[in-house]
Formats: sequence, C-alpha cells, structure tokens
Amino acid sequence: MIKTIGVLTSGGDAPGMNAAIRAVVRAGCELGMKVYAIKRGYNGLMEDDMYEMNLRSVSDIINRGGTILYSARSSRFKTEEGMQDAINTCKKRGIEGLVVIGGDGSFRGARDLSLRGIPCVAIPGTIDNDIGCCDYTIGYDTSMNTIMQMVDRIRDTAESHDRCAVVEVMGRGAGYLALTSGIACGATSTLIPEVPFDFERDVIDRMKRTQKSGKVHFVIIVSEAIGGVEEMAKRIQAETGVETRATILGHVQRGGSPTAKDRIVASQMGYHAVQLLKDGIGNRVVAMQKEKILDIDIFEALNMKNEIDLNMYKMSLDISI
Repeated sequence: MIKTIGVLTSGGDAPGMNAAIRAVVRAGCELGMKVYAIKRGYNGLMEDDMYEMNLRSVSDIINRGGTILYSARSSRFKTEEGMQDAINTCKKRGIEGLVVIGGDGSFRGARDLSLRGIPCVAIPGTIDNDIGCCDYTIGYDTSMNTIMQMVDRIRDTAESHDRCAVVEVMGRGAGYLALTSGIACGATSTLIPEVPFDFERDVIDRMKRTQKSGKVHFVIIVSEAIGGVEEMAKRIQAETGVETRATILGHVQRGGSPTAKDRIVASQMGYHAVQLLKDGIGNRVVAMQKEKILDIDIFEALNMKNEIDLNMYKMSLDISI
C-alpha cells in the first residue's frame, strides 16, 4: 500500500477546494499515510515547497472559500525539465502518489506525471463546470448561487428605475454558468457560446415583445465567452428606449463560503481519490455522473466533451418571455 501522498490545487480557485483537501488529508491520515500539502500547484512540486499535514492541519477549513494551499499556473511544468524537477521532488520526499485538484489543464499535468511513474488522481475543481467527463465540478453550485444573489440585487435597481441590466458572468469558454444562472434569475435573454444567436431577434425583439405585455424592466445574462456587454447595453438603449446598464460580475463569482452541495461533493471526491491511491491506482479522474461518484481513465476523460443541454436552453427561452 502507498504510504506517502501529496495534494495540490492548480489553476483557478473554486469554492469547495478546501473541503476536498480536508477529505484527502483526513482519509490519508486514517490509513496511516504521510500526507504532504504542496503549495501553489505544480510550482510547489517543482520547487519542493510543501509541508506535512496531520488531522488538525485541516480543522475549520471546510467552510472557507479559495484554497489554503494557494494556486498557480505554471508554464515551466509543461517542459521536460520542469517535469523532471517535480519527479525529483517526489523521490526526495518519498511521495508515491498525488491528488491534483483543478481543471482540465491540471489534469494534463496529472496525466504526464502518471506516465512517468507517479500515480496521480485528479479531482475536478472549477466553477465553469466544463470538464467533459463530469456532470458536476467543485465550485459550480456556489458560483451559481453567488451570481443569483448578485443579479437579484441588480434587479432591485433595474425594477426601481424601469431599466435593463446586462450582466456578464464567468465560465471561460463554456456557457453552463450563464445558462443555469439565467434560469435562476429569470433573465429575459441568455447568450451562451454554444448556441448561435441573432442579437436583434434574441434580445431586442424579445424585449419589445415583453414590453407589449407590460414588462418594464429586464435582465440579460451574457457569458464571458461572448462579452461585449457595454456595447450591448448601448444598443439596447438606442433600439428600445429602455435605460440600460452593463455589469461585469468578475471574480466575486469565484470566492465565498462553499454551499452544502460543494462541501459534500468535494468531500466525497477527496475520499474516493485516497481510496484509489492507497492501492497504487493512478491516472484516474474522480467524477460525478448521475449523482454517483466514480473514476475514469484520465486519457478517456480528457477526450470527453460536455454538451450543453439544448432542451434546458429552449426551456429558458419559453418561460422567460
């Protein structure tokens, strides 16, 4: 059985990462493992920036946003020299397996280390929910709730002044956050990169149609992959006569205390990862599919695509007019 493991977080932070770290450390310690906390992602692995954790090292972190291990992106790790530095650190510390928490870029690093003899298990931690093999990624629920709360507040002002609010939400190149938050916020229109749109038809005409039925304030949700919300706001005001403001929510969507769902799913995934490593099983991604925690070969996982639910998109249009 593997006796020494490390855990790191890489890429963008996501609420629930600390809950996953806590589960990894507690599960590892209960099995008698030595568990190293690796700071600032793969940079810490290359530079031997780490410390040993115990049961109490992760007390009172389950409710905290961000990551206590800090996070970073590393271009040097992608080189053979950087990879070898990471492997040398593992040998020096006696690390026999790694848990990597992050997005698909982090998964590729885990895959490359696994191929070089360091068993790695990856856990999906990203608010974007854009990992193809997973129905759900750590941080997604918290981010949706944050967006909902922020847009609800923006709507209060839009309603008070008969305005239109055009709100850009995160998601990188994917529209999952925009679609689901648009439904939760009752947006008149939601623009996502997966579905081609005509601005005149899908925004202006929809607003004019709802104006005829008595609606006088509006919320438009736009994925950051589309952007251009300032220009959209000007066009809406010019063509509809409705005073319009643009808001980019930004990184407020990545912070905050994780929701119950993110804490629970992160804990399940962290525990599952350690159970794999204790038997020397690496090159796996822990995933949630149909509400069940399972694991998938990392090569297969990286090749999978997460398709947008077009029925959900149609539903969002039908009920928001």
